[in-house]
Amino acid sequence: MAYEGLDFYNIDDLLTEDERTIRDTVRGWVSERVIPIIEGHYQAGTFPQELIREMGELGFLGANLPEEYGCAGLNNVCYGLICQELERGDSAIRSFASVQGSLVMYPIYAFGSEEQKRKWLPKLASGEAIGCFGLTEPDFGSNPGGMVTKAEDKGDHYLLNGAKMWITNGTIADVAVVWAKLDGVIHGFIVERGMEGFTAPEMKGKHSLRASITSELVFSDVRVPKENLLPGVKGLRGPFSCLNNARYGISWGALGAAMACFDSSKQYALSRIQFDKPIASYQLVQNKLAWMLREITKGQLLAWRLAKMKDDGTLIPQQISLAKMNNVDIALQIARVSRDIHGANGILGEYPIMRHANNLESVFTYEGTHDIHNLIIGRWITGIAAFE
Repeated sequence: MAYEGLDFYNIDDLLTEDERTIRDTVRGWVSERVIPIIEGHYQAGTFPQELIREMGELGFLGANLPEEYGCAGLNNVCYGLICQELERGDSAIRSFASVQGSLVMYPIYAFGSEEQKRKWLPKLASGEAIGCFGLTEPDFGSNPGGMVTKAEDKGDHYLLNGAKMWITNGTIADVAVVWAKLDGVIHGFIVERGMEGFTAPEMKGKHSLRASITSELVFSDVRVPKENLLPGVKGLRGPFSCLNNARYGISWGALGAAMACFDSSKQYALSRIQFDKPIASYQLVQNKLAWMLREITKGQLLAWRLAKMKDDGTLIPQQISLAKMNNVDIALQIARVSRDIHGANGILGEYPIMRHANNLESVFTYEGTHDIHNLIIGRWITGIAAFE
């Protein structure tokens, strides 16, 4: 049965014809190209790299950046819908597009020189080049300001030393946007594959995001040319602005995973016979489905409103935190309830449930943990920073 999505409050009426067309294009691509292969990649712990160029050709990478740099130039509603549909396939697919666009292309566009933009953005938009983002360190995650990776000015170059951890795309990346301290102040550097002393070993043994490539980045006396410094920003404002863009995409993406679990649960409940009738006829199951619909609908409205404020330039970071925190939280809960509806079958790869549930455990943590986003909102309410 073809996937239709969930639209209980007629949110399609709030979308333009172009926005609906883009959503449907991504939805069809995910159904045709991702769904048939993703479980195999998840089980094998591999990423379907053959899809990268396709995502580039379809305009999924850096979709909300200007056309002059080879990007699609779409609004943020479109970008959110792209993330939603990609994550219906798998968090790994959305994570790839999110890192490429929000964490690599965005800082080069926002803070890079014109030469850096012309060199990298068209290649990254097309999928010819792959990027990664180096902020988190083995000992500094929620507190990135404590990073120990540092760059030293050596006259005609910078000397970079340190390590980053939990880096999506790192092992296959052609370019890394790396944040390091230069004279005690955080700066962004473009580090390219092949620079001596730069290695990116893949992290193995994950039970979550298995179809995503996760790496360490290790810098041992890496000579970074002066022209590879991002000139337009210094301090935590740079990486935080990137994270806000990524968190925005996640707030939509999590809904895609939740909608996939709801759709599977509905179909399963209607077809699974127990005590001579479908389990969908029982009150407990209907209550669970109604709760899923309620939470997804609230999340959809939250994400759509956030997109409109982002396009208008009126949103604040705390509103992104609320959307990321809420939508990932409800998606993870929906995945767990969905597994319950599927019974023992819920752990089988025949259904997407356990894969989404495991992936969402990581999404719950990355780009700001659930607790950190609570504290960000708490600081906005009270004016007191509880994490300092």
